[in-house]
Amino acid sequence: MLVLVTYDVSVLTRDGRRRLRNIAKTCLDYGIRVQNSVFECEVDPAQFTVFKNKLMEIYNPEEDSLRFYFLGKKGRNKVEHVGAKVTLDPVRDALII
Repeated sequence: MLVLVTYDVSVLTRDGRRRLRNIAKTCLDYGIRVQNSVFECEVDPAQFTVFKNKLMEIYNPEEDSLRFYFLGKKGRNKVEHVGAKVTLDPVRDALII
């Protein structure tokens, strides 16, 4: 299923900047950054549970927010992109690591 993950992390403190880096790194483990604080993640339900739990351990609920948008199995068909930043589709495009 395709899940769009967005976050807003307070960076006023050193801890906040650390949380921001850790949330971004965790999101990169599960998806592709499409904008600064927005990731498209192709995960199955079990992977999503692990992913979400990792994020929940990092963020501070008093200062930060996380949002999850569930686009489903055919979510890629619902995404329209315009503009300069081209993003890869991990399901259709070959990734060389």
